[in-house]
Amino acid sequence: MPDPGHRSPFVRLPGPMAGTHRVIVAKPGLDGHDRGAKVVARALRDAGFEVIYTGLHQTPDQIAETAIQEDADAVGLSSHSGAHMTLFPKVVTALHERGAGDILVFAGGVIPADDIPALEAAGIEKVFTPGASTVDIAAWLHDRLS
Repeated sequence: MPDPGHRSPFVRLPGPMAGTHRVIVAKPGLDGHDRGAKVVARALRDAGFEVIYTGLHQTPDQIAETAIQEDADAVGLSSHSGAHMTLFPKVVTALHERGAGDILVFAGGVIPADDIPALEAAGIEKVFTPGASTVDIAAWLHDRLS
């Protein structure tokens, strides 16, 4: 049982959300490091989002299909393998090819600062690098979807 004096690091955002926003959190490619994705998924859930974590080893097409089938408002991608420059834009392309270009795509992981402008140009709206606060991620997503 949790200590009643313990405060959770997760913070519910102030004010009502315009309905519950559904977010897919996905790990494209062969990257097997999913701790960060799970932490973000839980933080978003605790902030009032409905979160679906797809698990490891998803293809860009699988991620796009899941986002469409689950009527997602956003897709959060995570990579630690270095394949972000290939896989993240493929997810955006797959969404556009299926008529779902309105689904917001954001990302995080071990991504060099020099790669961020190219990812943004490819349709990734925001890139969160290591050390980003889960509260900041949830607040950005809340603001962007509201």
